[in-house]
Amino acid sequence: MSNFTSLFNSYNWDTIVLDIYNKTAVDVEAALQSNSRNLEDFKALISPAAKPYLEQMAQMSSMLTKKRFGNTMQMYAPMYLSNECQNICTYCGFSLTNKIPRRTLTDTEILKEAAFLKSKGYNHILLVTGEANKTVGVDYINNAIKLLKKEFANITIEVQPLDQDEYELLVKNGLYAVLVYQETYHRDEYKKHHPKGKKSNFDYRLETPDRLGKAGVHKIGVGALFGLEDWRADSFFTALHLQYLQKTYWQTKYSISFPRLRPHTGGLEPKVIMEDADLVQLICAYRLLDEDVELSMSTRESEKFRNNIINLGITSISAESKTNPGGYVVEPQSLEQFEISDERSTELIAEMLQEKGFEVVWKDWESAW
Repeated sequence: MSNFTSLFNSYNWDTIVLDIYNKTAVDVEAALQSNSRNLEDFKALISPAAKPYLEQMAQMSSMLTKKRFGNTMQMYAPMYLSNECQNICTYCGFSLTNKIPRRTLTDTEILKEAAFLKSKGYNHILLVTGEANKTVGVDYINNAIKLLKKEFANITIEVQPLDQDEYELLVKNGLYAVLVYQETYHRDEYKKHHPKGKKSNFDYRLETPDRLGKAGVHKIGVGALFGLEDWRADSFFTALHLQYLQKTYWQTKYSISFPRLRPHTGGLEPKVIMEDADLVQLICAYRLLDEDVELSMSTRESEKFRNNIINLGITSISAESKTNPGGYVVEPQSLEQFEISDERSTELIAEMLQEKGFEVVWKDWESAW
């Protein structure tokens, strides 16, 4: 059965890099004037040649976002359930090689964390774990979803990649969406950053969205971790992946996130620095490529940056996030996966959004279980 790997293997990383960096002002202007943009236009919009057009791109991105999503902003919160992990990942505080206290929440602790987030108004929740199959495998995740589906209208997970039948089980019990980031689409660099553990299997991770689509997951989130490789090339391959998925699993919704490397225990210095202006350019380029895709911004980014970017294409944000298991109530001092930059409370974020004319959406929709 076909999957994204065959399409991905037909592209050459170095050729894509050259294509992007060889784009000219003429290419950028043609992309901006197009009524139906394609991946060649996207290359132009993320190229260095597009930098002088950033203001125009921002205005167009803002207009398209308002046209499709109105003045709404979806609010969600991550809940970290475990920092146990069998993988070695050079950029992650939960990496197996980091000698840290490991913690996995019990049912009682999960419900305590949930009660705190419910008290803040959240109805969309993102469950996050490390990748430890024996400790936080599909049985643990399935149990957590069952516990929480009565508390939240919308449950998303960001956990280890699973098999299709495992995703089908989770969907049956209340799973709405899955976020799975390739980290980098550069095979050799990927191997350097994932030397041990199940995550070291590049193709298995690459094909995870295919398994999600076949399992009938309502929404799939894709993306790359910026700092590991050339952000422009990784973003092109993310867009290629997105368009493949949209064509193949057309009934599924899609989202893109934009994580940049943040400080963590055993920290890795970024190979490539993605400046704020680069991230603005990329967000606008994605919106100009696709009016419907949801674009998400986490608390990795600074207060100032988030205040400005929400007007340009973002459709969902988190607030008051904790990246450690039990971080809200149970064990606030446990080790974080990475440092948070925007530490404002949920109330302050909601107030800021309202002052900027946004309707804060706590509950998008709910299934009748």
